[in-house]
Amino acid sequence: MSGVRSLGAYTVDGRPLAITAYRRLWVASAVCAVGGSFSVAAVPTQLFTVTGSSAAVGVAAAVSFVALVVAALWGGALADVMDRRRLLLAANCGLAMTYAALWAQAALGSSSVPVLLVLVACQGLTFGAIMTTMGAVVPRLVPIELLPAANSLSSLVRYAGSILGPVLAGALIPIVGLGTLYLFDAVALLAVVWAVVKLPSLPPRSHPTGSSNDPAAAQYRQGCSTIGQVLAGFRYLATSRLLVAVLAVDLAAMVFGMPIALFPELAQHTYGGAAGGGLELGLLYAAYPAGVFAVGLLSGTFTRARRHGAYMAAAAAAWGITVVVLGLATQLRIALATLVLGGAVNFVLSTFRNAISQALTDDAMRGRIQGSLTVVLIGGPQIANLLHGAAASIFGLRMVICAGGLLATVTVAVIAWAVPELRHYTPRHP
Repeated sequence: MSGVRSLGAYTVDGRPLAITAYRRLWVASAVCAVGGSFSVAAVPTQLFTVTGSSAAVGVAAAVSFVALVVAALWGGALADVMDRRRLLLAANCGLAMTYAALWAQAALGSSSVPVLLVLVACQGLTFGAIMTTMGAVVPRLVPIELLPAANSLSSLVRYAGSILGPVLAGALIPIVGLGTLYLFDAVALLAVVWAVVKLPSLPPRSHPTGSSNDPAAAQYRQGCSTIGQVLAGFRYLATSRLLVAVLAVDLAAMVFGMPIALFPELAQHTYGGAAGGGLELGLLYAAYPAGVFAVGLLSGTFTRARRHGAYMAAAAAAWGITVVVLGLATQLRIALATLVLGGAVNFVLSTFRNAISQALTDDAMRGRIQGSLTVVLIGGPQIANLLHGAAASIFGLRMVICAGGLLATVTVAVIAWAVPELRHYTPRHP
């Protein structure tokens, strides 16, 4: 029996699943992660089919990015002043209606680029609100000591969906057509809607001025407009050296050390892949999420740790080192092993980033802080694509990858040295 318990300590940490409300949300999100992610492949495919231009796909990505950023900030402000259950329900219903509209326009055969772009914007708005609000809801359902485990379970589902969803979508498009994939997404979201309906009411927690657990939060609850609430969230964030350090570490890891934009050139010029794509490129893209998923199955090895800040900083620094090795790798198998390891340490980084920000933030400000984190999560890779693409054309592919990884590691080390609160942080359990 002790051997079984010992094995369980190294596999998926499922303790949060004992909480009924969280378990419902998690199971529903597992359904939606695969069956509700087909539009990730379907929308670009439809746009390219209609226009014959990759530029249209790029425009749609830009529209989605802007909508996600707006929704993350706006939704975070709303999550702090209204019932989070109602907001989450409205956002999921809105996303389901968007998928239904995508299905209708495809089924009617009346594909229009402007209509598709409007629906892409609606998808970005609703998805951004869901991401932000969910980050503020989970700490109300799960105690602080289980937040790392809850975040690792959520990441496990999200990355499993990012692997399986597009693969299944690509296989199903020639069989059932694009319209049916949108319908699958809409139906899958009904599972999440059901789970949210079953949640208890989650109204904002109000504290008399001066009695909040965090005095800074009381100061910034005064703004009544949405814009005022968003600005209040940024001011609140600026008062916490630890929260700023968490965001800075995450940005350093993503902006300096995320060379995904260079994978096509790397696959062709370094590993002999075919021009325009091929097996080598597919393996490079698949290796990172494979590492994330693999370590997610072993989350029990670290979710019980107390030194959350030290784990986060160490994982971010390790990610930079794996990127340096990627830049030096001359053989594809070494590059793939490096990316798998990089995905593993990034899973640890994201788990403790979320746990720290959720535990450290006063509940009255949690939506806005989650909105800021969502913007970083979305915007960081976009900035990385721009920087790496521009720099590689000047300094060369492998030099830019190595320099980015080294810069990420050094920046994280400097932040951890300058903000000792980060490397010494442990959650205070109520």
